[in-house]
Amino acid sequence: MGKSESPDIMRIAARPEPAGPTQRPGSARPSTLPTLPAPWLNRGARPKVALIHYWLVGMRGGEKVLESLCHLFPEADIFTHVYAPDKVSDTIRRHKVTTTSIARLPLATRLYTKYVSQMPRALEELDLSGYDLVISSESGPAKGVIPQPEALHLCYVHSPMRYIWDHYGIYRRNADPITRRMMAPLTSQLRTADVTSAARVDGFAANSRFVQQRVMKYWRRDSRVIHPPVDVARFHPAPNTEVGSFYLYAGELTAYKRPDLAIEAFNRLGLPLVVIGGPSKAERALAKMAGPNIRFLGRVSDEKLRKYFGACRALIFPGEEDFGILPVEVMAAGRPVIAYGKGGALDSVVDGETGLFFPDQTVDSLAHAVTRFEAERMHKLDSARIIAHARTFDEAHFRAGMLDFLADHGMPVEPPALLRQTA
Repeated sequence: MGKSESPDIMRIAARPEPAGPTQRPGSARPSTLPTLPAPWLNRGARPKVALIHYWLVGMRGGEKVLESLCHLFPEADIFTHVYAPDKVSDTIRRHKVTTTSIARLPLATRLYTKYVSQMPRALEELDLSGYDLVISSESGPAKGVIPQPEALHLCYVHSPMRYIWDHYGIYRRNADPITRRMMAPLTSQLRTADVTSAARVDGFAANSRFVQQRVMKYWRRDSRVIHPPVDVARFHPAPNTEVGSFYLYAGELTAYKRPDLAIEAFNRLGLPLVVIGGPSKAERALAKMAGPNIRFLGRVSDEKLRKYFGACRALIFPGEEDFGILPVEVMAAGRPVIAYGKGGALDSVVDGETGLFFPDQTVDSLAHAVTRFEAERMHKLDSARIIAHARTFDEAHFRAGMLDFLADHGMPVEPPALLRQTA
């Protein structure tokens, strides 16, 4: 993977960084600092901030991070490729949102993924003159903007684009024949643009150690781990009399999340499993292979989902995620997690204290973990301790991490008065 980048590009991305003081594990000092005095320092005012987000067509984990950045910078302007105002929160809608030229393409808010190859150029067309601080929110192309020389550009990485890097083979196998033929040349161009744009960023934050590893692997850049904010206060444990009669799989029923693994393991075990999520086509296919001990509920309301979180024996989390907010939400409801021991779950689940890992992404490994969970009565793990752990992923911790990150890059920023009052 990544063989298509030219040696010159890789040397640029891997340029040595200035030495700095010793850091705690998972952190990094700024790779570069602005070479000119920041204008906002002379004005004695808060910096003028631009937030760059890949696309705004829903409210998932990346948009929750953007929302938290909006709380930190209530006067910031947002730039994005496509924007569907009715699909995002009031917090985001209160900001001025500017779209790139991608938004003018046919059916852009629905077919934006078809235009990914044009996004690097669209980002370079944005005029960011006058902005002192640029924070890009990277999962699709976002970091490729060109700020002014004296501006500071920091990038919060949800994930390097998996469909051009480590998941390229998966996406290509599942693509239709026409898309498959187009993927190789287009993806090669995207990889080159991705590495080139990484060289323009002054500092990176990664949402997990797994993403931190991939930032180093593909971009050859250090990064600091700042876990994304989770609204843990929304979740509460169920009464003891209602807890523990079923296991739970929740989330999108997409192939890489491996719901099939949960189905096959529980077919073998015969234990009750509740499956929540869609789309309906995937649900119907999985239901055909499921035994009578497995119940499918489809997509449910947030209120109902929270009740299932608090009442399950444990969450089954068989996929490899960049971070994975779902385990934190279930732990915030006081319930443990049985997770595949790779990816972002390694940052959120504490083996033996808030859940249990299984080492291999196989039916045997998952079934063995559930059997051990039962034998050791791990459904009796201390719910108060699990909840306390989940609260270390709340928005306050994210804000503190970002403010520390900014200060370490020479831009100390006072949080807005409202946030100081609620801290």
